Amino acid sequence: MAAAQDIRSWISAQAQSGQTPEQVIATLVASGWTQAQALAAMQEFVALKESPDQPVTFSSSVQAAANDESPAYPTVPVPEPSIAGQQTTVDTPDRRVDIVLTMALPRVVVFGSLLSHAECDELMELAQARLTRSQAVVNETGASEIHEARTSDGMFFRQAENPLVARIEARIAALVNWPVERGEGLQILRYGIGHQYKPHWDYFDPAHAGTPTILRRGGQRVASLVMYLNTPARGGATTFPDVGLAVAPVKGSGVFFSYDKPHPSTKSLHAGAPVEEGEKWVATKWLRERTFN
Repeated sequence: MAAAQDIRSWISAQAQSGQTPEQVIATLVASGWTQAQALAAMQEFVALKESPDQPVTFSSSVQAAANDESPAYPTVPVPEPSIAGQQTTVDTPDRRVDIVLTMALPRVVVFGSLLSHAECDELMELAQARLTRSQAVVNETGASEIHEARTSDGMFFRQAENPLVARIEARIAALVNWPVERGEGLQILRYGIGHQYKPHWDYFDPAHAGTPTILRRGGQRVASLVMYLNTPARGGATTFPDVGLAVAPVKGSGVFFSYDKPHPSTKSLHAGAPVEEGEKWVATKWLRERTFN
């Protein structure tokens, strides 16, 4: 681990460059730090913020993150699959879906056979001609732009754009007990060798200036569902660094996770690990508090 002075100087440099507390923590975790170590480093930085050699400070949200508190962000209802006891399958109106893994914190459910292989192939075929370099949301403005943390190609289908998308959206709604109209359009992503999505949260940080603009379209994101359209030869797992969980990308399966407030305490920090051989295709569905438009 780097010396304390070195890491304080590094955090200060990240603040000066416009990095958010969450991005700094995610970078530390991605480089091998534990979540507790990263939060402790942030907490120490905040405690020393009046030091002459550390003139740059983050907003008060740093202290909340370091203390693992979020008093301004009450919990909200979130999508939740109907799973009882040792249940191993869930029946939707058109398909039986397997329950592979469940976890309480973060709230994670891994589904098997969520999509048929034919559905996966058709989604990839329909998306192929519309793929462009993926973008990430700019927290300061609410707009989207290309970012080095996200190196995939992607596209969006509109809600119910075609019969296949409409069928999958209805299946997801039944599976997680959340209205179809509260879902963003289905996003298709393709990752080549070395492509990844570095650790991040899917919710929109209320501390950022651009968040109110984003929230007008349907409120906060409250859950994510990543569905694998193929099985890469090697690499490409969906990882949850806070809890050491890695979900292997298996064609037709999917990983669902929810977050009842926009805060790191949900432990919903996640990443798409680099693809080491072949390529990885996914379909992502983000779910909102209210009707998305």
